[in-house]
Amino acid sequence: MLATKLSRPLLNFSVKALNFKDPGNGFRPVQRFSFPLLSPCGSRSYANEVDQIGSRAVLITGCDSGFGFALAKHLHDKGFIIYAGCLQKGEGGSKELDAMKSDRMRTVQLNVCDSKEMDRAVEHVQNSLKDPEKGLWGLVNNAGISTFGEVEFTSMDTYMEVAEVNLWGTVRTTKAFLPLIRRSKGRVVNISSMMGRMGSPARSPYCITKFGVEAFSDCLRYEMQPQGVMVSIVEPGNFIAGTNLYSPERIKAIADKMWDELPEIVRKDYGRKYFDEQVSKMESYCNSGSRDTSPVIESVEHALTSTAPYTRYHPMDYYWWLRMQIMTHMPAAISDRLYVY
Repeated sequence: MLATKLSRPLLNFSVKALNFKDPGNGFRPVQRFSFPLLSPCGSRSYANEVDQIGSRAVLITGCDSGFGFALAKHLHDKGFIIYAGCLQKGEGGSKELDAMKSDRMRTVQLNVCDSKEMDRAVEHVQNSLKDPEKGLWGLVNNAGISTFGEVEFTSMDTYMEVAEVNLWGTVRTTKAFLPLIRRSKGRVVNISSMMGRMGSPARSPYCITKFGVEAFSDCLRYEMQPQGVMVSIVEPGNFIAGTNLYSPERIKAIADKMWDELPEIVRKDYGRKYFDEQVSKMESYCNSGSRDTSPVIESVEHALTSTAPYTRYHPMDYYWWLRMQIMTHMPAAISDRLYVY
């Protein structure tokens, strides 16, 4: 009986062959999977939206550029009151958001690594809410940084720097604003990554932090369910090209600094040729990313507005979605052979 129930959804399962780019092996055919109720890109059937969006306020971290900047503008257009947390107030994205001259767009100086700055941001938001007792509807933990480098190439300072922003910054911000979120029975949306579900060579500093964000989000979701707060995780695929996270100049700067700081024994054992080959792979990966960030933006919007938000959203192309499913569900001996070795 159970087998029959589980097999029924597969009757409408269809497969189409498409070409996707594998950064390591160029273009190759990959199967496109289509389910009646689920799309790998996260574009599932939408439930009803919450009402009174125009009176609801959302705080977004990391609005200087990338996803955060685009989210602030999009959710403002949707009708939300936006608190756009920016690392550099009065510069870059912050300056452009201020230039909108909208009373629903409010930039906030917010370094997620600075506890004192966090306290000031909480006080500012609480004091400027129309009705503080009704709380803050949404928190989007988007601020993050990234780097690359194999374990022996990466310094402890780099590991700690990435973790301080991506993981502890998410925890610090959530703890600070959670009382306001609880009052509104609102939403917490944490931006993770497909790298929070599967490891990758030369990405351990980033993967560690995103695996941590996944675990933190799961625990928070369990604890907040009785409080009426919904917690969602957004796991973007490769959108490096769309967020300008890495430029050729930035990759070169990271690589040069990394090489200069390597212990002599590591430089001798690996050699400069191997090191340069790994940097070249990173350059190829960065150039292969999607430039259209709208799937990520739409996922966050759904998590904030739907009466039944999803636990996880997967805005990524089919190649990465399929790879993530294989690496998280199949024996490691198989997935490693397919994608790593």
